[in-house]
Amino acid sequence: MSIMGCNAVAEVTTLPADSKRILPTRESLGKSRRTRWKGHSSSRKMISVGCRAPVASTKTITAFPSREIAVAQHGNAGKASVRVAHWKPLSGIPELGSLRSCGVRTFGVSSATGLYRKRSVNLQVVATSAPAEEATIVLEPLTKKDLIAYLASGCKPREKWRIGTEHEKFVFDLKTLRPAEYTQIAQLLEGLAERFDWERVTENGNIIGLKMAGQSISLEPGGQFELSGAPVETLHQTCAEVNSHLYQVKAVAEEMGIGFLGIGFNPKWSIPEIPVMPKGRYKIMREYMPKVGSHGHDMMFRTCTVQVNLDFSSEEDMVRKFQVALALQPIATAVFANSPFTDGKPNGFLSYRSHIWTDVDASRTGDLPFVFSDKFGFEDYVDYALSVPMYFVYRNHRYIDCTGLSFKDFLNGKLPNLPGEYPTLNDWENHLTTIFPEARLKRYIEMRGADGGPWKRLCALPAFWVGLLYDDESLQGALDVIRDWTDGERAMLRRKVPKMGLHTPFRDGLLKHVAQDVFRLAREGLQRRGYKETSFLNDIEEDVKSGRVVAERLLDSYNGKWGGSVDPVFEELLY
Repeated sequence: MSIMGCNAVAEVTTLPADSKRILPTRESLGKSRRTRWKGHSSSRKMISVGCRAPVASTKTITAFPSREIAVAQHGNAGKASVRVAHWKPLSGIPELGSLRSCGVRTFGVSSATGLYRKRSVNLQVVATSAPAEEATIVLEPLTKKDLIAYLASGCKPREKWRIGTEHEKFVFDLKTLRPAEYTQIAQLLEGLAERFDWERVTENGNIIGLKMAGQSISLEPGGQFELSGAPVETLHQTCAEVNSHLYQVKAVAEEMGIGFLGIGFNPKWSIPEIPVMPKGRYKIMREYMPKVGSHGHDMMFRTCTVQVNLDFSSEEDMVRKFQVALALQPIATAVFANSPFTDGKPNGFLSYRSHIWTDVDASRTGDLPFVFSDKFGFEDYVDYALSVPMYFVYRNHRYIDCTGLSFKDFLNGKLPNLPGEYPTLNDWENHLTTIFPEARLKRYIEMRGADGGPWKRLCALPAFWVGLLYDDESLQGALDVIRDWTDGERAMLRRKVPKMGLHTPFRDGLLKHVAQDVFRLAREGLQRRGYKETSFLNDIEEDVKSGRVVAERLLDSYNGKWGGSVDPVFEELLY
């Protein structure tokens, strides 16, 4: 094999162990198409590979023990690119070897992983040179195809499907029933880190979260305390994770006189009473929200939810699951409705949390009718996401306000706030988190329609969706249920369910009758999974049969034994 006249057997020089590996710094990402990289120290053994050939351009090749060879190509104009090939040592002679093929891979950068994008290229002339402390790298901007590929990279075989559950809760002072201040929440986070060995997450010197073994604890804008669970295989593992989390937070919080409330919308506190968490993205959102809707601040500071994230195996599987998730989200909203109070009195809704989402920002919320097109796929969701105005770009450890601007312009290097700069995949991933439909597509599907609620129901929500979406028969049954629903009917359910719940009229009956059929499919799906998980549905079974849910029982108590006060709910729904 020859590479533009270069003999395939190359001379190899072992470099000192303290040689520099060319990698991007976070600060260097995306400043322009020509990006400055700095060398990072590495204790790993590196090999400089070259060949004897006429040199039209120069390349530096650095080989790692994994046999992947990073190639920095230096052109006549002083520009460079980074490519990766495979080094194959000759048997018994580690100093000699060959490149496996002429084709190598081009990698750029993302701030999260060091990978920007890849494509096939042809290796050209090579000459020996030591790795530089600094190099100027020419990165190709992301394209729409890269954004589509990012979503498609979530496809995985059934045996790798997992369950990721997230839940939020309000943090309050047990004596005064007032919201916990940031100083108290920071003390709580520090206590968890010290006692249970969580790793701290900080921003501008303020602790804002924790992480450990695939789990993370984060703070919503008003101090809502969120656990994002690790991806697990069974609902038993989900429930064990929830139990462990609640044990830990209660062990620390009770010593501080702090409690946690499981409800979908805060029953008592006004927005001015609620402390603002010290996170840069929330400042940008807080200033932008009133420009695009009337309930943005309510959403940020006074709501809590429980959601589950589930996998798909292919684009076709994603479409089927996404359609079921969006169409049946009103059933989840109705069954888990748990937010009937605002400012100390009934608000006229069973799920006020769900209602406020109808007037937050129409450009990034809703039930996405285009998903039900016969031609829907990853590309269509990318087109939708590109149409959603941006919130921010994160650079040099700070958030840059880009509210209302276009990610399409960013792709073309024409973002007014960052002229000439191109996005990384990390920017795209961040942008996807600022889109809030009832079900959301990332590299998995998020079910976002349920209120936060009592502890026992934290496991019931993932059980409901796992039973429907992770069993082929139940998934097909759910598709059959929704097959002839119209855009108008789905929109009607989205509008009426927050107020009427399972009593919402639908066709010739009530939504509870549809819910009963869907609940049966979920239970059968769990049975076929074979993990003995059906018991996790027991806590919502009676509600589905009767049509009366937690929110209605809370209203009964308010109008009866609570004597017109919402204060007892802090004890009723205390974790």
